[in-house]
Amino acid sequence: MQSKIVFGNAQKDGTEHRGWFIGYFMPDNDPRFTSEVEVKWTVHQAGEGRREWAINAEATTVSILIAGRFRVQFPDSEIVLSNQGDYVFWCPGVAHTWVAESDSTILTVRWPSKSGDSVGMSKG
Repeated sequence: MQSKIVFGNAQKDGTEHRGWFIGYFMPDNDPRFTSEVEVKWTVHQAGEGRREWAINAEATTVSILIAGRFRVQFPDSEIVLSNQGDYVFWCPGVAHTWVAESDSTILTVRWPSKSGDSVGMSKG
């Protein structure tokens, strides 16, 4: 019988999936496998960033600052997360990129969880 309780370390468990530890990419016999939601825990070093813009066709995203200072850029604006608990929420179809202004820990939740939904793109 498959356990209905899973415990671990978000940072360690996400190492194989760029920080994501709940979502479609987990083995289908793992309780953390779901197409409903993705959860990511990441620790970024100061200066680390996403060089290319990305867009999600169907997924809505929220990123929450646990520690540090983190900038999320959109075509027409940018949001700086600087206090623990600061978050930014964006809908499907919104291009984004980011940079860690200082060592930062971020929790990101995206829904639904679909393979190929996030695609890189050049800034429009």
